[in-house]
Amino acid sequence: MVNSTQVPLKIRQGFVLVFVLIIALPVLFYSVSSAYYASLVDATENNLEAHLYSLISEVEFIDESVKMPNTILAPELNRIDSDTFALIYQNNDLVWYSESAVSLDFNPNSIDSETGASEFKQVYYQGNSYWQLSLTVILGNAEQSQQAVFILLRDDKALTDVLSEFTNTLMTWMLILGAIMTLLMSLGFIWNMRPLQRLDKEIKAIESGKKERLSHTYPVELQAITEDLNLLLESQRRQKERYRASLSDLAHALKTPLAILKSSPMADDNDAQEQLDRINSMIEHQLKRAATGGSDTWKKKTSVASVLESILNAMKKVYHQKVIEFQSNCAEHLKFLGDKTDLMEILGNLIDNACKACDSKVEVNVSSSNKVLTIEITDDGPGIEPSARKKLLQRGTRLDTYEAGHGVGLAIVADLVNDYQGTITIDTAPIGGAKFIIEFKYD
Repeated sequence: MVNSTQVPLKIRQGFVLVFVLIIALPVLFYSVSSAYYASLVDATENNLEAHLYSLISEVEFIDESVKMPNTILAPELNRIDSDTFALIYQNNDLVWYSESAVSLDFNPNSIDSETGASEFKQVYYQGNSYWQLSLTVILGNAEQSQQAVFILLRDDKALTDVLSEFTNTLMTWMLILGAIMTLLMSLGFIWNMRPLQRLDKEIKAIESGKKERLSHTYPVELQAITEDLNLLLESQRRQKERYRASLSDLAHALKTPLAILKSSPMADDNDAQEQLDRINSMIEHQLKRAATGGSDTWKKKTSVASVLESILNAMKKVYHQKVIEFQSNCAEHLKFLGDKTDLMEILGNLIDNACKACDSKVEVNVSSSNKVLTIEITDDGPGIEPSARKKLLQRGTRLDTYEAGHGVGLAIVADLVNDYQGTITIDTAPIGGAKFIIEFKYD
C-alpha cells in the first residue's frame, strides 16, 4: 500500500484538476444559474407590479362596475400571443381580462386578501406553472365604492426559456474555462517541476562523478535543500580525505613491523608464518572496509555480468579436478551500485564456498525487481542446518568452524553486504544444498 506522503506530484496535481473540473466548476455553474433564475423571478415581480399599477391608473369605476379602455398602456397585455395576462374580479366574478388572456382556458382563483396587500407567488393551473401577482383595492369614492381584485399572471415558461439560453451560453464558457484551466495547470505543473528535474539531473551528475556540488540557481523553496546537500557533499569530501590520510599512515605504520617479523627467525616456523599471513590478510581486509566507508561507492555502477564471468572462469580453473557444472543467469544491463572490488569479494567468497561444498553443481542467478538487485548462489552439497544459519551470520562467531566449506570468508561477505545496507539470508536450495540470497536496494 502506497503511503499518502509517497503519492507522486503528478497524481496530486491531477486530483486538484479533477476537483476543479468535476466539483468546483459544476457548483459554480449551478450557483450562477440559480442566481440568474432568482434575478429573473425578481424582474418578473417588478414587471407585473408595474403593469398592476398601470391598470389601476387606467381603470374607471362607473355605476358600480369596472370600465377599462379598449387599448391599455402595457403592450404585453394587448397581444394575443403574449405570455403575460391580466384579470379583474369583483365579488369573485370576472369582470375584465386583457386581450392576451383571450386564449386562456382557465380562470385563476380569486384571492381573498386584505385590502391593499399584494401577494406574489408561483401557482399551477392545468399542470403549467405561472407567477401570479394579486392585489385587492377599493374602487370608487366615499359615496360609491367596491372592492376589486387585480390578478396578473406570467407564464413560467418565459423565464425558463430565457434561463435555458443563458445556461447554454454559460455551459459553453464553462467548458472553455475548464479547457483553459487544464492547460494552465498543466503548463504550471511542468514549470514547477523543472527545478526538481534539474535538481535530479545534477544529483545524477554528482553520482557519475561529473560534478562535485549542486548549483544555487533554484527557487527559494529548494534553496535550503541544495545548501544542505552541498554541505553534506563537502563533509563527505573532507571525511574521505581524512580516511585516505589515516589509511596511508596506518599502512606505513604496519608495513615495517610486519616486514621485520616475516624476515625474523620466528618466520621460519610454519605456524608463525601462517599467523603472520593471517594478520596481514586481516589488516588488508579491515583497511579495505575502511576505504569502502570513506569512498564514494554510491557514485559507482559496476556491471555484475562481467564480474561474475571473470569469477566463474577462475573457479573453473581452480576446481578443474572436481568437474563442477556451473550454471549462471545474469542479464548484461544489471548493475551493482558500488565498488567493483567489493562485488568481486562478495561473489568470489560465496562462489568459492559453494564450490568447496558442492558435489557437482553450482548455480548463480542474478535478477532485478522493484529496484532490488537479487543475487542467489546455490549448490548441491549437504547444505547448512537451519539452527546454524542465524548463528553463521552473527558478528563475533568463528565462521571457519563450520564444515563443508561454508563459512570461509563469510565474515568478509557479511560485513561488505552490511556496509551497502544490503541483506544476506541462507536457505535450502532446490537442488539440495545451501542457497545464499543477497539483496541490494538501489532506489
